[in-house]
Amino acid sequence: MAEKVKIIGGGLAGVEAAWQLANRGFEVELFEMKPVKFSPAHKSELLGELVCSNSLKAKRFESAAGLLKTEMRFFGSLCMECADLSQVPAGGALAVDRDKFSQLITEKIKAHKNITLIHKEVTEIPDGNVIIAAGPLASDALSEKISELCGDGLHFFDAAAPIVSRESIDMESAFTASRYERGGEDDYINCPMNKAEYEAFYEALVTAEGAEVHSFDKRKDVYEGCMPIEVMASRGKDTMRFGPMKPVGLVDPRTGHRPWAVLQLRKENSKGTMLNLVGFQTNLKFGEQKRVFSMIPALKNAEFYRYGVMHRNTFIDSPRLLNPTFSLRKRENLFFAGQITGVEGYMESASSGILAGINMARLLQKKQQLVLPETTMMGALSRYISDETVKNFQPMGANFGVLPPIEPKIRDKSERYMALSQRAAEDLKKYTEGMGI
Repeated sequence: MAEKVKIIGGGLAGVEAAWQLANRGFEVELFEMKPVKFSPAHKSELLGELVCSNSLKAKRFESAAGLLKTEMRFFGSLCMECADLSQVPAGGALAVDRDKFSQLITEKIKAHKNITLIHKEVTEIPDGNVIIAAGPLASDALSEKISELCGDGLHFFDAAAPIVSRESIDMESAFTASRYERGGEDDYINCPMNKAEYEAFYEALVTAEGAEVHSFDKRKDVYEGCMPIEVMASRGKDTMRFGPMKPVGLVDPRTGHRPWAVLQLRKENSKGTMLNLVGFQTNLKFGEQKRVFSMIPALKNAEFYRYGVMHRNTFIDSPRLLNPTFSLRKRENLFFAGQITGVEGYMESASSGILAGINMARLLQKKQQLVLPETTMMGALSRYISDETVKNFQPMGANFGVLPPIEPKIRDKSERYMALSQRAAEDLKKYTEGMGI
């Protein structure tokens, strides 16, 4: 008889992992604490509950979200099957009837002969073969055990600055340099502003509309180490100029003088295709972030790969802890999946569950585990969350910035995205054929 696997969490990642293992003949115990205990965000007793939205983002193959869905379908995704059966009209997006979606998932999980659903809060990490897919609102008891396992590598809040595309920066309005010429010349891209530009930016920032804060996200101490840029700005017109936008130690080569204020951009990944707005963690609405931050001259055409967020989001320091297979480096039969690994988004979480489930099965079958090509969206995300060169790790959703660029460069964005998607599909097919899948 095949070995048993215990999966903690009945969200999208957990059900996908269970589905992959069960379909390969493994006996699965799926632990879900609802309805015995609910998190502050969950209301339904069903598995695969969608909390904040019914949108699963774009369907188009030539979009980052659409490419991810294509790859998930390739592996027989349970969530994609149920999404197709429960979708509602939403233009180019895949939106679902949330109750029907969760009901379908629950029915299919309960009906599978190899899955036993256990409604119980897990307060200890079990021995044996385990996948932790507890989600961003893991219970306090389980979070404590994960924290003990991971040392100081468990974060309870996601306080992140926006990330933009390197190629969308207007370099005629920017320059590369480190303060006081310390460090490498290209460590930072500096986006200078004169006094008039800064004051217009300041006025727009302090009057911009913030995102709704849920009751379970409200916690005062989140602001102590990571103050939102709009809160900092509200404390005085020059506060940012003595904080993340301080111009000291920098000279704009265009003028030969120190700028009035400077936004610094730092590489988010080793390839430098994604750039982080240093010190710009924010709770503004996404549309407001694009409107206000694009007022900075070098960002006037910026393409945002990820907007800033500040909310409760339990996630581990995956680059230090996980392999690209989603297994824990110090315990090969313990896997993590879902948002707790640092992937962000419903489908991203589900896709990590697919890989965790497949790789647990392959581990137990003594087969080589899957490390998908970095040219695929699932492969790129799994490599991002396990990349030891990533500094100040923050969760990441599907975007074309995590993929290696197409060479030679394709100028037209639509053509470039289609080429990236086609390359991913071809490389995934070739890789899996070589792995006997």
